[in-house]
Amino acid sequence: MWVCGALCRARAPAQLGQRLLPESRRRRPASASFSASAEPSRVRALVYGHHGDPAKVVELKNLELAAVGGSDVHVKMLAAPINPSDINMIQGNYGLLPQLPAVGGNEGVGQVVAVGSSVTGVKPGDWVIPANPGLGTWRTEAVFGEEELITVPSDIPLQCAATLGVNPCTAYRMLVDFERLQPGDSIIQNASNSGVGQAVIQIAAALGLRTINVLRDRPDLQKLTDRLKNLGADHVVTEEGLRKPEMKSFFKDVPQPRLALNCVGGKSSTELLRHLAPGGTMVTYGGMAKQPVIASASQLIFKDLKLRGFWLSQWKKDHSPGQLLLPSRGADSGEDCHGGQPSKENKLWLQPDWAQILLPPLLAIGSAEPAMGHQASYLTSLGFSAI
Repeated sequence: MWVCGALCRARAPAQLGQRLLPESRRRRPASASFSASAEPSRVRALVYGHHGDPAKVVELKNLELAAVGGSDVHVKMLAAPINPSDINMIQGNYGLLPQLPAVGGNEGVGQVVAVGSSVTGVKPGDWVIPANPGLGTWRTEAVFGEEELITVPSDIPLQCAATLGVNPCTAYRMLVDFERLQPGDSIIQNASNSGVGQAVIQIAAALGLRTINVLRDRPDLQKLTDRLKNLGADHVVTEEGLRKPEMKSFFKDVPQPRLALNCVGGKSSTELLRHLAPGGTMVTYGGMAKQPVIASASQLIFKDLKLRGFWLSQWKKDHSPGQLLLPSRGADSGEDCHGGQPSKENKLWLQPDWAQILLPPLLAIGSAEPAMGHQASYLTSLGFSAI
């Protein structure tokens, strides 16, 4: 589900004024080199003043657009998705919470309208995405600091650009950071139709890895299975099918996975662990079932399985922009995690530049179809429609 078009069509019921503008951003003098007017203008934004049910606490407000300072960038938002983390932030149960009142949305793509006199990294017309979460993308326009933005190509699909900064990056880092996987190795994941899941499928295919993709049973299962296989999925099984004895025969023909990616928790994560190869790793990056991850003592003792967690925001805090980060947790030499130099055939090599370090996979693969999943209902409940 997408926010931007809905904002442009909806009526604003209330004013918020300058309460969302830091003091440093109010009444800034305009430089003669600015290509934007210094006169205040109004923008629309989805704002919450306290934590709670998004359908009850999020309101459409009119905000005053800050003047463009010397290191600032005026951005017109083109599209912004709704992710589970956006909802968690509004509810107040996420690892990173912005100061209230806050504009919702952590992800999206915008077009640069104007830049300050000292800005050198972007120019009017460029497409940009947030460098970090908490920027507040559910608005029609905003003024950001240059350091808060990353430029992306403007010739990729709009939906791909708007969903480039979180899910594909999470997928890529989990695939290369935790196990030294070789082409032909298998991985297993649940929530395979999620945004991260679809990115995992495509990136793994580009790296020569086989994917075992677990889904909940549903009426349109065959349609969804076909869609995931069109993206590059090797195998698609249901949660129920994963528990059947026939899976033993399945793993006679398919290598047991050394990496499991868990976004669900509960029984689903237990089943992933059950099928991991000895010494394998399960990485948890979400908990959609709101149930704990349970591992038996025998799995830890006799199979030496490893349980890890991943949060992209923490990963970015732990790594400086200038680092070449491909040889990360899964590697101990100058080679990458696939036993050699990154494949230029698949265009997954990295450059020592923040945008290229953070965003290589989907820029190169270019065929992603981002999935918004069940969170679409939240925007609908606020009375907005999709674009």
